[in-house]
Amino acid sequence: MASPTLRLDALVLYKQRPARVTELGAKKIAIQTENGVSQVRPKDVVVLHQGPLRALSDLTSQSGEIKAAWELLAGSTASLADVAELAFGDFTPATAWATWELMAEGLYFTGSPENIAEGVVARTPAEVEAELAARAAKAAEEAAWQAFAQRMADNTFEPDDRSYLEDVAALALGQREQSRTLRALGRNETPQEAHALLLAVGFWTEMVNPHPVRLGMADADANSPLDTLPDEPRRDLTHLAAWAIDDEGNTDPDDAISWDDGRLWVHVADVAALVPPDSAADLEARARGANLYLPEGTIHMLPPAATAQLGLGLTDISPALSIGITVADDGELGEVEIVPSLVRVTRLSYAEADERLDETPLAQLTPRFEAAMQRRLENGAVEMDLPEAKIRVVDGAVSILPLPTLRSRLLVREAMLMAGEAVARYAVANEIPLLFTVQEAPDLADPAALRPTTLSEMFALRRLLKPGRQKVDPGPHAGLGLDLYVQVTSPLRRYLDLVAHQQLRAHVRGQPLLDADALATRLSAFRAVVGSVRQAER
Repeated sequence: MASPTLRLDALVLYKQRPARVTELGAKKIAIQTENGVSQVRPKDVVVLHQGPLRALSDLTSQSGEIKAAWELLAGSTASLADVAELAFGDFTPATAWATWELMAEGLYFTGSPENIAEGVVARTPAEVEAELAARAAKAAEEAAWQAFAQRMADNTFEPDDRSYLEDVAALALGQREQSRTLRALGRNETPQEAHALLLAVGFWTEMVNPHPVRLGMADADANSPLDTLPDEPRRDLTHLAAWAIDDEGNTDPDDAISWDDGRLWVHVADVAALVPPDSAADLEARARGANLYLPEGTIHMLPPAATAQLGLGLTDISPALSIGITVADDGELGEVEIVPSLVRVTRLSYAEADERLDETPLAQLTPRFEAAMQRRLENGAVEMDLPEAKIRVVDGAVSILPLPTLRSRLLVREAMLMAGEAVARYAVANEIPLLFTVQEAPDLADPAALRPTTLSEMFALRRLLKPGRQKVDPGPHAGLGLDLYVQVTSPLRRYLDLVAHQQLRAHVRGQPLLDADALATRLSAFRAVVGSVRQAER
């Protein structure tokens, strides 16, 4: 089909809208559009009808037998004029424009400006049926969206809204940076806005805590396979009374103490026996850094089976790595012995332990621990009695339990510090590479600031303290008043404590030790995640 010739007053298509030719030039033509007169190139327009069209207002709405025309032409191609005559009974500028609108609408007829000279395509019945179904589905989708948007405005939701809210939840969890749903609702695309919407409509409750996942933390316990506890010689210390003293409700007891005629035993869960270096469980714990303690529960860095097998006092007899320390009456440490052991542990809360401190053998420990504490204070240790509380969420109820200052807490703290100091000395003496915990002394104009007496002075001093850190090279810990110190008593809860146990176990068993480079690699991994752990807990 040949393209119609351009004439004055012809109806042309320009940018999908009607126009009337008002002037013919050698290179350009003038056209009247709905927005005024424009100079355009002839190739920029498509002739729909040669006219005459006196005014665009003559392109009035047309009625006709559109479906009948389509049924006659279904599956074939016809000229614009033929379709106009079949559908509207005549071919005029008005019916030509109405026919183009049918093509643009696309249900029964299709075509484009580029190939209109080749004719108008009448769609097949199957194509029309598919198009009608698609339009119905789109209309239903739009209606569903409008109903959803109204529910969001009314702060309600229905189960079927989950598909709309999934990307909102992903944004709230920090798993994506954008949300089509929030954007379509005209809301800011931020994790905070997403969280607020999910709470407002009831999709999430206040018990959903997005912050750990938002910070890249795991939201479930570790589940890597564990090695089998090896059948190996262990020192039988079950004849000693041993106490695991923790907060009420503690579920991962990993340390206990005994006293044996001048020797303090600090028994620690022998986690390295189940989690050797570079095992699957070790790698997962390394990626997590530590247990994540949240009001709603604890997310463990090790599989629950580790606590079940190794938690002290959870079974009648527990495997442990026991640190034996000779303690003089003045609190000075003497000989240190480290042995794999078997212990029989009694679990006590701090309150229960407090009632036994005047009984033998705990009564023999108290003066030695007090002397050790005085020794640390004389060496520059910082002592602050800041208020502490334990926050828990149980069955949706928030519980804030102030933690009283009990003598039993001080006893356990001194025992753990003795163990850390003793292991650090032992490691240096036996050339065992470990990650020592060090801290520089604060820059204080007045040394008396180290002995705060009021809460305000304590908080002021805490801001002046320099951060503690781990190093391969041994060094003093100013805040504890110790020349050497290693964190070693919580291998179920802290990854670097587990690394220390892996080294001690290898030394005791005469096996190869991790070198300084391997320890530095583990320290780097720990540093990469520990900040997020602490932030999530806050």
